[in-house]
Amino acid sequence: MDKKKRMQELVELLDEAGKAYYQESREIMSNYEYDALYDELKALEAETGIVLGKSPTVNVGYEVLSELPKERHDTPMLSLDKTKEVSRLQEFVGSQKTLISWKLDGLTIVLTYRGGVLYKAVTRGNGEVGEVITNNAKVFQNVPLQIAYQGELILRGEAVISYKDFEKINESIEDVDAKYKNPRNLCSGSVRQLNNEITARRNVQFYAFTLVKADGVDFANSRARQLEWLAEQGFDVVEHYTVTSDTLEDRVAYFAEKIEANDIPSDGLVLVYDDIAYGQSLGRTAKFPRDSFAFKWADEIRQTRLTELEWSPSRTGLINPVAIFEPVELEGTTVSRASVHNLSIMEELELGIGDTIEVYKANMIIPQIARNLTRSGNIEIPKACPVCGGSTQVRQAGDAKALYCINPGCQAKHIKSFALFASRDALNIEGLSEATLEKLIGRGFIHKYSDIFHLDRYEEEIKTMEGFGEKSYTNLIHSVEEARETTLPKVIYALGIAGIGLANAKVICREFDYDVERLLDADEESLAEIHGIGGVLASAFAQYFAEDTNRQEFRNLLEELHIQREEKDIEQNLKGMNFVITGSVEHFANRNEVKELIEARGGKVTGSVTGKTNYLINNDVEFSSSKNKKARELGIPIISEEQFIELAGV
Repeated sequence: MDKKKRMQELVELLDEAGKAYYQESREIMSNYEYDALYDELKALEAETGIVLGKSPTVNVGYEVLSELPKERHDTPMLSLDKTKEVSRLQEFVGSQKTLISWKLDGLTIVLTYRGGVLYKAVTRGNGEVGEVITNNAKVFQNVPLQIAYQGELILRGEAVISYKDFEKINESIEDVDAKYKNPRNLCSGSVRQLNNEITARRNVQFYAFTLVKADGVDFANSRARQLEWLAEQGFDVVEHYTVTSDTLEDRVAYFAEKIEANDIPSDGLVLVYDDIAYGQSLGRTAKFPRDSFAFKWADEIRQTRLTELEWSPSRTGLINPVAIFEPVELEGTTVSRASVHNLSIMEELELGIGDTIEVYKANMIIPQIARNLTRSGNIEIPKACPVCGGSTQVRQAGDAKALYCINPGCQAKHIKSFALFASRDALNIEGLSEATLEKLIGRGFIHKYSDIFHLDRYEEEIKTMEGFGEKSYTNLIHSVEEARETTLPKVIYALGIAGIGLANAKVICREFDYDVERLLDADEESLAEIHGIGGVLASAFAQYFAEDTNRQEFRNLLEELHIQREEKDIEQNLKGMNFVITGSVEHFANRNEVKELIEARGGKVTGSVTGKTNYLINNDVEFSSSKNKKARELGIPIISEEQFIELAGV
């Protein structure tokens, strides 16, 4: 196996294990497995001289700066001359052997290494002056912090964020107006953070595309050899191939076919002469170097007819117009929808039903309206929200006008409630992310929880939604059907009653013998008497079911579900006891399994040792961890897994 690839695998495995252990209090591997993988990584680092940026063998400290310092580049970083015609590229190639690669759509960075260590990272800026982002570059996903080469190395590359990570980060932003418009904007903001802890969370990747300086290395006058050498030093290099004028057209077609499924943003291709001396001898114009050339995708434009303007509400109340048109083939796929973004763009285009419009895919991916040829402007702005029927209002949002739903109870504003309902500890419906829920609710397919179990009514509409198809629809419906098999505590938790977690829901259900009617009629007084519930949670629970709409929706929901009986007859021999679990476990799959057993027998599990803790469970009783130390200070028994099993009577 390729050593660098194995190192990347090890870094990812160890990073995932560390995050699970320290941030989520769960284990995905034993200490023995972790140590073995760590030792393997350490040995590979010593053998190759490469240390990757996220390697657990180095500790990159987080730092907050007041501002990013500026620095002038030794040589100006010029833009590239560009074309949309393959014939023009063939003229450029001529009789030369040339490298062709992706033109990545991110932020260009210059890295400098001295003595085998990352010394400096600077953004392209305006080409003359950039910003120093060294600490941020150290937390990019794949930038080596150490390399084998000990001389001064200067290289250029592109910092990018994948479409997958872009969508994940955008999903986590509640304010639709604050969402990033594309991965490039997100990458630019992430790379130029004053706090590199934020950069670390953004999964920025770096792809090298040019070697500027590496004294004492013979590259046989070849750009291709330079990129091979950079890969040997531990860098990910941009995907590239050697072409001649005869093979150029086929390779451009290869890239064009691949871009649709490419997770790394690209807005074209770059060609550079492989012969370094020849390329340098050509010099440069005032604006462009003469040894390289860019190819921008020629937008494939199709005429079609606008059949409808759909109004799509979001969680902030913003209602976006979406153009629906007669399907056309664009870049190999059928397209029938394009976001219009806001009222100002809709009015600027003078859109009207029946208009003849031109559509294209920006960067061959995102459908957009290029022009409106007939401009009838006959669309009326809705006065009622399409989801809840509440009043709408036109507001000025920056330089643009936008439409908002002003009903605070609108379902589209409660995406997080539906996301909780579908989450793992609740109904566990895979495929119902916040982004998907926003689309389904925006189209009026979901108004209340029970509607989720009837999404099959909208099969054809869902299959044609952006990001959906036959397979994703089938997977979603399968997950919905599987979710019908559940337990009463999970349903109670899924309702999102303030403060009622899964553990509380189990305790309450157990107290009322899993009897639905008794649960619905429970008053604050009887609920408050339950150990671990108290007045605040009792009030929230009783008030929720005091509302007729909530009671009715709960009953409707139960009709959709097959409620399994659970832990009713399990002895409550740990009732009133508080436990903390730390370290690895051997007799259980993980610490969560121990937690579930404790809760099933009436106990409670917390994350930290306090005066209320009855037992700390840790197989390494003598270990000098902070939790063991705290337990000894408070006189709390530290018991092994075997002792816990004996105590619980398992």
